[in-house]
Amino acid sequence: MKVNGTPTRTIWLNDNGWAVDIIDQTKLPHLYEIVTLNDLNDACVAIKDMLVRGAPLIGATAAYGMALALYHDATDAGFEKAYADLYATRPTAVNLRWALDEMKTKIFPLPEGERMAAAYKLAADICDEDVAQNSSIGDHGLKIIEEIWEKKGKKGVVNILTHCNAGWLATVDWGTATAPMYKAFEAGIPIHVWVDETRPRNQGASLTAWELGNHGVPHTLIVDNAGGHLMQHGEVDLCIVGTDRTTASGDVCNKIGTYLKALAAHDNDVPFYVGLPSPTIDWTVDDGVKDIPIEERDATEVTEMTGRTKDGKIETITITPENCKAGNYAFDVTPRKYVTGLITERGVAPASKEGLAALFPDKV
Repeated sequence: MKVNGTPTRTIWLNDNGWAVDIIDQTKLPHLYEIVTLNDLNDACVAIKDMLVRGAPLIGATAAYGMALALYHDATDAGFEKAYADLYATRPTAVNLRWALDEMKTKIFPLPEGERMAAAYKLAADICDEDVAQNSSIGDHGLKIIEEIWEKKGKKGVVNILTHCNAGWLATVDWGTATAPMYKAFEAGIPIHVWVDETRPRNQGASLTAWELGNHGVPHTLIVDNAGGHLMQHGEVDLCIVGTDRTTASGDVCNKIGTYLKALAAHDNDVPFYVGLPSPTIDWTVDDGVKDIPIEERDATEVTEMTGRTKDGKIETITITPENCKAGNYAFDVTPRKYVTGLITERGVAPASKEGLAALFPDKV
């Protein structure tokens, strides 16, 4: 995807050949800054403090974090410390565990002298695989958008609602939920995207709107509670969201507020799709509501907001009464019965154990 007209990924090797560069997403949309990760601690901070976020990008960063750790200490003790430290950064996104387990399976058995180079290669392969998977998700999702465009008689626009940021900023490139949108846009299908602001961190307002704007995709930012109203009035043709973890039975864990959008879509007969690469599927879990740990983040994300003032300064302000208690549940689970389909790199599956198993017989 493009930033100021230049094709850009979210993570890449520094020119020195071993450090890792990322976009600091906490500074968007007002500042576009590149941060260099030099060691294991830098990678852990980047994930925990959400300089990088989104399940696929967290996995990619964890893989490079392991490579950085081995660059400095390739011993068994160094490997085990890196695995434990990275695993503890974010509890919900399954890609984190998947990427670390890939490293453990393929790199740990190697002699110490071979681990570092192999880890860097595996991290690069994980990134390239993510790009290919998301591009394929885009191709399969494009067919859904094309069908809606055909049903509309190729008149007007296809209105798509999305929640949070499941765009290229949440992956290495293309995005999950946004990949079909970018593919449709580039195919010449007139689309318009309703972008949920996604409180409390406002990833829709600060990230999705930023990336869609940079790529030229028409969009409108809306408050989180406006989606149901738009659906009632026929202003939404379909919803596409991402996921941080999807169970083997098709339950979807995504940014807080996704469940409410799914309920509104169900009530108004609006198709509700989820875009996901297969590493986001947790084949060990069936009941998302009971078994997926929901991250609770710092209350200041709810009580404070950061933005640009009229004089151009970036300021953080408090929006609540002094000493106001706030809860900050980062994710919720949408039961499979409210999901029209799961858009994966292998095709669109019904949100069910049977549907996923049919697409991924090698995983079950």
